[in-house]
Amino acid sequence: MSVTDLSLLNQIKGRLGWLDDRQRVIAQNVANSDTPGYGARDLTVPTDFAAAMNKDRSVRVMTTHAAHIAPAGQPVRFDVNRAPDSETTLDGNSVVVEEQMLKMAESRAAYDAAIGFYQKSMQMIRLAARKPGAG
Repeated sequence: MSVTDLSLLNQIKGRLGWLDDRQRVIAQNVANSDTPGYGARDLTVPTDFAAAMNKDRSVRVMTTHAAHIAPAGQPVRFDVNRAPDSETTLDGNSVVVEEQMLKMAESRAAYDAAIGFYQKSMQMIRLAARKPGAG
């Protein structure tokens, strides 16, 4: 059994992957904040991050209108759903930049917490693997 087989660490890695994908979706929302008819999106929170990360169901965030800004980079690995913000403008755009910035800050805090938890877990594993009496 290797360290990578520990379910705790797999859950943390899955959470970090979900937060990475969420940041990408939020950035796309902000990029399309002035695009008529664009609806804000967010990721569905999985109950099992490790299992969700390992499923082969990469989803590309699609543009539904020619004026939408297409996402770049890796496909999103989690379920994307429409998550309208608190208001919709007359042109049908439902992105509120302030709410997206709050989501981004929330994701950043969760990412920092997960990284800290991962680092502490690795320190505990190293401590447990050390020979007794070794300093």
